[in-house]
Amino acid sequence: MISFLLLIASVIFLILLTAKWHLHPFLALLFVALFFGVLSGMDLDTIIKSINDGFGNTIGKIGIVIALGVIIGAFLEYSGGAYKLAEIVINLIGKKRVHEAMGIIGFIVSIPVFADSGFIILNPLNKSLTKKAGLSIVGTAVALILGLMISHVLIPPTPGPIATAGIIGADVGLVMLVGLIIGMFSLVVAILFSKYYAARTYIDPNPELSEEIIQEKIKNAPSAIKSFLPIVLPIILIIGKSVVDFIIVGGQELAWWYKMIGFMGSPVIALFIGMLFVFLIPKKLDKEILSTTGWVGKAINDASTIIIISGAGGIFGAILQNSGIASTMANGLSQANLGIWLPFILCAAIKTAQGSSTVAMITTASIIAPMLPGMGFVSEIDKALIVAAIGAGAMVVSHANDSGFWITTQFSGIDVKTGYRTYTLGTLVVGISTAVFVYIATFIV
Repeated sequence: MISFLLLIASVIFLILLTAKWHLHPFLALLFVALFFGVLSGMDLDTIIKSINDGFGNTIGKIGIVIALGVIIGAFLEYSGGAYKLAEIVINLIGKKRVHEAMGIIGFIVSIPVFADSGFIILNPLNKSLTKKAGLSIVGTAVALILGLMISHVLIPPTPGPIATAGIIGADVGLVMLVGLIIGMFSLVVAILFSKYYAARTYIDPNPELSEEIIQEKIKNAPSAIKSFLPIVLPIILIIGKSVVDFIIVGGQELAWWYKMIGFMGSPVIALFIGMLFVFLIPKKLDKEILSTTGWVGKAINDASTIIIISGAGGIFGAILQNSGIASTMANGLSQANLGIWLPFILCAAIKTAQGSSTVAMITTASIIAPMLPGMGFVSEIDKALIVAAIGAGAMVVSHANDSGFWITTQFSGIDVKTGYRTYTLGTLVVGISTAVFVYIATFIV
């Protein structure tokens, strides 16, 4: 109970530091991580190790991906390519359906692509679509990240659902089918929340650009094929790797073609290839564009802030993980007889405590697996629904210890207070809605 109250106090402290006192998120996260670590009684050497490992591991996983994604976005933005894409999509879906488009695109892309990487890849398109339609970036960014998050926690072959299904012993194909069906209902909730609540807070997606400048950029923009390739190609490569990993049979792991697909389909290499194609966009690629003062230099400066804040979020997450609060909360909840709601609440508590959806899912699955026979969940469909319930909990809630929170807010220009009020609340609403859909499904099947 003391650890739980300390966690609540830490989150409130963090909100005050960033939203009320306007402290830079990097410093705020570092202060709060130390605050929780010291007051929770963690060993001082463990605190230092958590800071170093949390920052280093987070940067190691997403740092280069962020940098490459920002460079691709910069070229698409400065060349007018992003606005050309926006014009095409707007003509196809209609000016008032940007939220629907971003939610659906995110839901599809995140089945094989990690949610954070998917947001980085699609962010330039989202910003340009939103600007072209005259909408608030808050609503469309929340629609995109919620769409990405839903499939990220519900549908294989993303790591969380795959690992959870393996630990529980659920059939992966059935987990995928249940995740798709439940996920589509959840996506409707996400789009409605984004369109009718989050979008009420207006933030200009690109305040420096007027409508006249946008029209001029579209007029001088590269072709649609050149503009689409840097975004679509990395997605295809990452999907290809996931598909091959999913269907590969034993004995082929050492084949040269398998290694090549795995290499090119890793997010870092896929985005690097996308960056090479984005170099074809300018009518003339001169050395000034690639310099520290050109498009690349500006992109790296923008990326550095996002990377360091995400790393600080990793510090807070590592402190919480190593403090043992997740295990403490799990042990307390596992004694309750809550049926299908137990895996949801357990995973939600762990996710909220330490930030990582994948870690929360794997931890919950490990605790729940031996309890399933006693709970009466023994059939294949029961196990698939348990995986979906755990996935629903893995959405609740994304806040300051989750790198996805900082990527969403920093890439979109959304302030921290608005991020809590929209994206964090959105993960709560969609996560609980998903759990309700799973509960209803238990009566149907």
